[in-house]
Amino acid sequence: MSATEAVIPVSLDRSSPVPLYFQLAEQLMAAITDGSAQPGDLVENEVAMSKRLGLSRPTVRYAIRYLVDQGLLVRKRGLGTFITSRRVHRRVSKGSLYEDLLTQGRSPSTKLLGQSTGPNVKAATALELDPDTELIALNRLRYADGETLTIMHNWLPARFGPITDAELEERSLYSILGDHGVGPIVVHQSIAARLPTADESELLEISRSLPIIAVSRTVFQPGGAPVEYAEHIYRSDNYEIELVLEEN
Repeated sequence: MSATEAVIPVSLDRSSPVPLYFQLAEQLMAAITDGSAQPGDLVENEVAMSKRLGLSRPTVRYAIRYLVDQGLLVRKRGLGTFITSRRVHRRVSKGSLYEDLLTQGRSPSTKLLGQSTGPNVKAATALELDPDTELIALNRLRYADGETLTIMHNWLPARFGPITDAELEERSLYSILGDHGVGPIVVHQSIAARLPTADESELLEISRSLPIIAVSRTVFQPGGAPVEYAEHIYRSDNYEIELVLEEN
């Protein structure tokens, strides 16, 4: 099914000191935020928009790039520029992202980027193992409604293998660990913001000027032994984290 093309009415004041690209960007932004243009809509291409509005292509391109950097639009190679989907709203919890997406009525899917075994000093330290311990390393890309959401790097003790590629693409990792009698009882998590690397921006299909949310977490099973270390990289334009603080 092809996306609906959004042809957004724009009125430019050429006598205004406000740059034309910014006038265009503001009016496109208003249409997106007030719901006139819907998430998933295909934005009119630069050539058509420049002809319709009597603007140069660089002016239109600059306005589009500005909105991409703001996280309101996303470029998809070979397809065009689209209005971004609604954000994934998630409370900080010990639950599974896969299950949280299903609960929100979203459609999660996973692409396996790689699976290997070998030592990793940082992960082994978090798992309270010797630095040269062989670990299972999983690298996946998670989508929500077909749009990239997060890059997931996970390390597990070797006793949890083997895990098939099909399992990693069709199930949540916590569901797989549950088959081994493991459930996340305590999770230690840290959250930071930074700019993406070149590889991260390419995988997430975002500009390198758009910050990402970097989450690292260690999961502990009953008895206190760590069973998983993870580093997840989220797009900041469609993911937000909620903290609930309660007084004891």
